[in-house]
Amino acid sequence: MTLHVEDKWVWDFWFARDEADYHIFYLQAPRSLENPDLRHWHTTIGHAISKDLIHWEILPDALVPSKHADVFDNLTVWTGSIIKQDNTWYMFYTGTKREEQGKVQRIGMAISEDLMYWRRHQDNPIMVIDPHWYELLDESIWYEQAWRDPWVFEYDGRFHALITARTNKGTPDTRGVIGYACSVDLLHWEVKPPITKPGEFSYFEVPNLTCINNKWYLIFCVEAEKYSKQRMKRLGYRQLSGTHYMIAEHPLGPFHAFPDDVLLADVKASYYSGKIIQNPVGHWVLLASIQFGRGDGFIGDISDPILIKVGSDGELFVVGGKK
Repeated sequence: MTLHVEDKWVWDFWFARDEADYHIFYLQAPRSLENPDLRHWHTTIGHAISKDLIHWEILPDALVPSKHADVFDNLTVWTGSIIKQDNTWYMFYTGTKREEQGKVQRIGMAISEDLMYWRRHQDNPIMVIDPHWYELLDESIWYEQAWRDPWVFEYDGRFHALITARTNKGTPDTRGVIGYACSVDLLHWEVKPPITKPGEFSYFEVPNLTCINNKWYLIFCVEAEKYSKQRMKRLGYRQLSGTHYMIAEHPLGPFHAFPDDVLLADVKASYYSGKIIQNPVGHWVLLASIQFGRGDGFIGDISDPILIKVGSDGELFVVGGKK
């Protein structure tokens, strides 16, 4: 079984674990759209619950774009993450603005006591890009201002956010980095330099972090056409779309990649938006959005768990040999 919503495509997703319950939040858009690529501009955030990551109960939607004029998220609500602190859940998410044609991305926050009913924070957007390190909108360089997909976690008494961003130096195809911000209270954020080096990609999408056997794995997704020229030359022009990863001894790096940094990817972009999580019996599994299959049409479901194997050197493999 997959997570399938009859009348909606679903893709990027993130989890919140509440005791034995897995809550999944995901981007969704009507399947009635003539072109599935339009889904990005017709998003809401859906919500489902499961005990086993296989059988899902669809719940009421979590968040929709704001109906107010001139606010940061009145066009789209996009990918985020959830963290719990003092019996309160905080959802960090991406917003774009109708008045800017969605070209500028910002990060906001919504708050809930029960994971069901969410209210926007009054001081949104909560994390604002800093041009000292990161690229602002300049359509002569890139088509958008990348500041999205916040992955928020707690470590060593502070909160940290990993963000899809672009540095403000270098050729356009090499500027992709994992942006970084930190906070002591989840409400006030200081933006700092990126935690990865530019050079390999135009962007790192939907970043997320997992600790396995005391190693920290930075999971991220890239479309094949977002490989830099220098990466393609180094790899013999091999380009794959899907989930990639890097590894570090500390959650903020420095990160390095194995010679093959691909976890689940192919030329068709069959799977995307991969997340690693422990299943109820403690096995590490990967879930991903299912984009394309044997046919040409967009599928728009979320996969069943795929077992992950960890090599003796820390390298990750999906069981079954999928790449």
